[in-house]
Amino acid sequence: MTDDAVERRRAEARGAGRAGSYGIDGGATVLPVVGLAEAGLASAAAWAVRRRRYGLALLAGAAGAVATGFAGSYLYSTLRGKFVVWGEVLDELRPRGDERLLDIGCGRGAVLLLAARRLPAGRAVGVDVWRPRDQTGNSRAAAERNATLEGVSDRVEFVDADARALPFPTGSFDIVVSSLAIHNIAGVEGRNQALREAVRVLRPGGRLRLIDQHFSQYPDPHTLEAAGCVEITVRRLGWRMWFGTPGDPLILVSATKPD
Repeated sequence: MTDDAVERRRAEARGAGRAGSYGIDGGATVLPVVGLAEAGLASAAAWAVRRRRYGLALLAGAAGAVATGFAGSYLYSTLRGKFVVWGEVLDELRPRGDERLLDIGCGRGAVLLLAARRLPAGRAVGVDVWRPRDQTGNSRAAAERNATLEGVSDRVEFVDADARALPFPTGSFDIVVSSLAIHNIAGVEGRNQALREAVRVLRPGGRLRLIDQHFSQYPDPHTLEAAGCVEITVRRLGWRMWFGTPGDPLILVSATKPD
C-alpha cells in the first residue's frame, strides 16, 4: 500500500476528510423503535422502584442498558464503522485509478464517494431509487450535494434506476459494489435478479464487492455462481459493522467475472 493510501485510510478511520453528510442507515425506522424501547424500560424501572419491586427494576434497568448498547453500536457502524471497512475493501481492490465503478443502492453516496477519491482518472456511477425509509434524508439531491462537498463531482454520476433492471450495456464497469442495498429489494427472485444484473454489467475480469445482511443470506453466493462468477468468497465482518447485532454480523461477498 502506498503512503498516500495509508494516510487516506487513517484519515477515514478518524472520520477526517468527510465534508458530506450521509445520514443513518435505516434510521427512519430503527432508531425511533430503540428510543421508544428505552423510554418504556426507563418508565418500567421507575414504576418498579416506587413499588419496591427491586428485582423487576434491576431487570428493566439491564434491558435498558442493552438497548442503549444496541443504539450506540448501530450509530457507530453507520456513522464511522462502515467508512473504515469500505475504505479497506476499496484499497484491497488496488484500483489503478482509471476504472469505471458502479455502486448499486448508493444512497447519499457514502461508499460511492469513497471510491471516487480513488479514481482520479476514472468514473464512479451511483444508482438508487432513493427511498427515505432506507436512510435518513435519502435523496439524489443529497448525494449530489455530498459529491460537490467532497470535491469529486467531476468524476461522479447519479442515475435513477432499479437494481433489477440496470440501464447500462453489458460489460460497462470494471468494479461493482453495493452496501446494504440488496436486502431492501422485495422477494427472493427480485434480489436474485439484482445480483444477476450486477454481474451482467461487469466487464470480463471485473470484480464485485457486496456487503449485506447475513441472516437473510443476501447476497446469495449460489446466484453469483450461477451467473458465471468465480473466486467467490464470503467473509463475516467484525464489530465495526455490527449495527447493534454482534451475534449476526454483516458479510462481505467477493466475486470475479471470468475473462
